[in-house]
Amino acid sequence: MDGSKQCLEAGPAAPVATSRDWRTPLELLVLGAVWGGSFLFMRVAAPAFGPYALVELRLALGALVLLPFLWLARAQFPLKVWPKLAAIGIINSALPFLLFAWAAQRAPAAIGAICNAMTVLFAALVAFLVFGEKIGTRRALALLTGFAGVVVLATAKVSGLSIGPAVVAGATASLLYGVGLNLVKRYMVGLPPAASAAVTLGCSAVLLLPVAVLHWPEGPVPMLAWGAAVGLGVLCTGLAFIYFYRLIHRIGAARTSTVTYLIPLFGALFAWLLLGEPVTWTMLLAGVLILGSVAISQRG
Repeated sequence: MDGSKQCLEAGPAAPVATSRDWRTPLELLVLGAVWGGSFLFMRVAAPAFGPYALVELRLALGALVLLPFLWLARAQFPLKVWPKLAAIGIINSALPFLLFAWAAQRAPAAIGAICNAMTVLFAALVAFLVFGEKIGTRRALALLTGFAGVVVLATAKVSGLSIGPAVVAGATASLLYGVGLNLVKRYMVGLPPAASAAVTLGCSAVLLLPVAVLHWPEGPVPMLAWGAAVGLGVLCTGLAFIYFYRLIHRIGAARTSTVTYLIPLFGALFAWLLLGEPVTWTMLLAGVLILGSVAISQRG
C-alpha cells in the first residue's frame, strides 16, 4: 500500500474479534495516517535522493525492522523458497516503490496517494485476467468507474503543470501491487507474514543496491530529507507492517482493508497542511470516483 497492503492475504486465516471497541477505528486511523504520510515523506526526500537511493534506504530499513521476525521463523524459510520470494519482492515492493518515488518528484503527494487506492481494483482485474476468478457485473462497473477517475486525474493540471506522467507511474505502481497481492495469495500461504515481508524487502534491497550506488546523490543531502527517508523506511514500511499484521490478527483482513479509504485522505491532508500543496477540484473528483469504485467493489 502504500505500500502498502502487500501481504493482506498471506498466512492462515486470522481469528476475528467479535467485540467492537474504540481501539479498532483509532488503530485504523493511525495506520491510514502512517501510510498516507509515506507519500509526504517521498515528496520531501525524493528530490534530494532520487528514486533509486531513496527506495534502497526504504527497503533496507524496512527489512531491518522486520528482521527479528525472520530470525524467529527462519526454519520455515529454506533456501529453495528465497528465489520465489525475491521475485515477489521485486514486483510487490521494489518496482512500485520506485514508481511512486519517481512520481513524487513530479507531482503533489496527493496524486500518488489517490492512485494507490486503485490497488484493490487492479487486484480484482489481475485475478480475473490471469487466474480466472469471476469478476461480476458490480466489480466490472467499479473498475470502469475507477479507471475513469484515473483518466480525470491524468488530464488534470496543478499550478499550470501537467501531472499525467506521475499519474501513469502511480497507476502502474498500483497495478504491480495488484499483481503482487495475487502472487502473495497463491504462493505465500502458510508463511509468517512479517517474516515473509522481511525476506521480500531484504532481497529487493540487495538486488537494487548496485543501481542505488550508481545513482547515489553526489552532493550533501539535507537533514530534512534524511529524516523523511528514515521515517519512510522505519515507520511507514517496517513498523507499519507489524501494526498491520496485528490488526489483521485481531479484526480480520476484510475490516483491516478499509484502511484503503483513509490513505488518500491523509496523504492529501498532510501535503496541504505541511507542504502547502493545493487540492484541486479535479483531484477531488478523481478521488471520489476512485474511492467510490473501491467501495462498490468491496461492498458486502
